[in-house]
Amino acid sequence: MTESNWRIGLPLALITAFMWALLPIALKGLIDTISAATATWYRFVGAALLAGTYYAWTRQLNLSRLLRRPLLPFTAIAVAGLLCNYLTYATGLHFITPGAAQVVIQLAPLLLMVSSVLWLGEHFSPRQWLGVIMVTGGLLLFFNQRLPELFSGANTDYLLGLGLIVVAALGWAAYGFFQKKILAQARPQDLLVLIYLAGTLCFLPLAEPLSVSALDGPSRILLLFLTANTLIAYGAFSKALTVWEASRVSATLALIPLLTLGLSTVIGALWPGYIEVEPLNWISWLGAALVVCGSLFAAIGRGR
Repeated sequence: MTESNWRIGLPLALITAFMWALLPIALKGLIDTISAATATWYRFVGAALLAGTYYAWTRQLNLSRLLRRPLLPFTAIAVAGLLCNYLTYATGLHFITPGAAQVVIQLAPLLLMVSSVLWLGEHFSPRQWLGVIMVTGGLLLFFNQRLPELFSGANTDYLLGLGLIVVAALGWAAYGFFQKKILAQARPQDLLVLIYLAGTLCFLPLAEPLSVSALDGPSRILLLFLTANTLIAYGAFSKALTVWEASRVSATLALIPLLTLGLSTVIGALWPGYIEVEPLNWISWLGAALVVCGSLFAAIGRGR
């Protein structure tokens, strides 16, 4: 095991957190111009070309083992789960704000932890169960101003958006769960490159690649950023895990919802027409803090 080095691990984890915090803000500004499927397809194409070329050139790629028994069923579910996550998350952003999406998507690691307890026999400490309760309560507090209209059905679009983000969380949890089984026999880059290639093929019938010709300069920059975001964030995340404890990396990433809410507030103030900002009162901020703290407790478990 590599010796822990927070001087390298912390900056890498912060880069990951910052990139993932900006992701829904950039995506929200783009999917009003092109479809969610088109934006997602371009993200996969860019990642497949860059990552696939690099790992093939350095001879660090072996996709065949993922397509043979006994890994094939696990591979199929993991790939389908992450493709579902990408598409439903981008589609859900049509209907809700980036800040709300980042708060709800915190269900993904919790669902992964619960599934690991139920089906992999992993231990769940009392502190982790407290984290689950805090996230659940935090979500209710965060949406306190939206609850009346959601329960009355007055805002069906927003409810649809929330449902799509929950489906995205389920898809990511399925990917993470079966990735655990796959990585015991294969390397992480093999699975990621296969997912990028699968996304390129699967989303092509849904995408409109030529629609990007109508994008203006800022929108094209957003598209390039989204393409680079996947590679930079996952690259920094993987490297952080090799030089720093996973619990501390996870604790750093738990800050993502607050980063997104803060960045959304600033961007919304500077460019009022760019994105809709989630209406927040002190109860909403308290709920967001509970979600972050709950995610932190669940991630750290019985560790420090």
